[in-house]
Amino acid sequence: MPSTSTKTPPTNRFVEQNKTRLLDELKEFLRIPSVSTLPEHKRDVQRAAEFVGNALRKSGMENVEVIQTERHPLVYADWLHAPGKPTVLCYGHYDVQPADPLELWLTPPFEPTVRDGNLYARGSADDKGQMYMHIKAVEALRAVNGTLPLNLKFLIEGEEEIGGVSVAKYVEENAMKLKADVALVSDTNMYAPGLPTLNVGLRGLVYMEVEATGPARDLHSGSYGGAAPNAVFGLIELLAKAKNSDGQIQIPGIYDDIVPPTAEERVSWASLPFSEAEFLKTEVGSTELTGEQKYSVFERTWARPTFEVHGIGGGFTGTGSKTVIPAKAVAKISIRLVPKQIPSKVIAAFHEFVRQNTPKGIQIEVRVLGSGPGLMVDTGHQAIQVAAKAFSDIFNKPTVFTRSGGSIPIVGDFATHLGIPTILMGFGLPDDGLHSPNEKYNIDNYYKGIMTIAHFFEQYGNEDAG
Repeated sequence: MPSTSTKTPPTNRFVEQNKTRLLDELKEFLRIPSVSTLPEHKRDVQRAAEFVGNALRKSGMENVEVIQTERHPLVYADWLHAPGKPTVLCYGHYDVQPADPLELWLTPPFEPTVRDGNLYARGSADDKGQMYMHIKAVEALRAVNGTLPLNLKFLIEGEEEIGGVSVAKYVEENAMKLKADVALVSDTNMYAPGLPTLNVGLRGLVYMEVEATGPARDLHSGSYGGAAPNAVFGLIELLAKAKNSDGQIQIPGIYDDIVPPTAEERVSWASLPFSEAEFLKTEVGSTELTGEQKYSVFERTWARPTFEVHGIGGGFTGTGSKTVIPAKAVAKISIRLVPKQIPSKVIAAFHEFVRQNTPKGIQIEVRVLGSGPGLMVDTGHQAIQVAAKAFSDIFNKPTVFTRSGGSIPIVGDFATHLGIPTILMGFGLPDDGLHSPNEKYNIDNYYKGIMTIAHFFEQYGNEDAG
């Protein structure tokens, strides 16, 4: 791992001297209700994009563009005056989830409030607070040095919470414009408070809608029960065959391309502050954990594929009774993929599974709503090593490497179209309540995040770009 000086970076002092202003600016940003999924907030989303563009200009970034798309704007900026130095592409998003249910918020979701060292507001951790740190790191470096130690590009989107279609298209069509050595994303969590964490693995995702059709119309169960196929029961029967009671997925070929965690990963995971009993009690809130018991919880949630049913509907569910045999039923399902699994291959395997297991009298239609591969980042990559050291320098603890059970599609887009790895350097905490009422962001992490990112830029800029 590259060596760095232990001397306090001047950018740290800049952050300490400007804490009040830095927090006030973030509060102003958070007051904009940039809910991307709701049409009534379209103007707010535009306002948030313009806020980001203005913040980039004030920080010293150049060529700032607020780029209109079919849905919500992208914001681009660059600063390319460090010849021979590496280029970092900073990504984040300014859109947020709806705040519902409003009655569960202790304070209004778009009126940022400080309590117990945390800033409570929708978008505080996901991702306004974390994305804004990148811009403030640029400001800090320019304030203390008058320049930047490496080349930077920013690409900030407003559709992450609704699928990120516009940014994916933009990346594919603008590979030369976005060319960089590495991407930097702060939209993840630290494993535990005070523990610097780099996420080096993501699961992929295949999301599908499965519709079952039985009779031509809903039928009276007294007249036709026992002879007519039932769409709801047929769909349940099919889905129940996809995974057994031991948590093993029964789709042939689903485990073919799995690469197990390395011995080093297993050792690292074993060192994490984790209690399975506490995980069950406080995070899952159930009586027992399920899944493939021969694998650890980390392996099950980070390094194994999953099959989940997210919702199912059909027939009569209203008040009282109505004895019908449903004609149609639909389910939303997902298959999480691990690195090396190919989405198209998994989709084909699921289609074949459906063909082989559809109950008598039932017709099944499978609609793929989205898919993307999982991926791993090489922990030996120079930028990853520098980022880990910078993280450790600011938090005074060794950086740990983890994976995520979730998916971040933009990371795959960067790998596919730009050919670059992504540093997932997040400063959120596991209990920040993303997408939930009373979302929060630790204020100290906000300040230390600015320090860490500025320190990373300086240290990476001092390394050879190769």
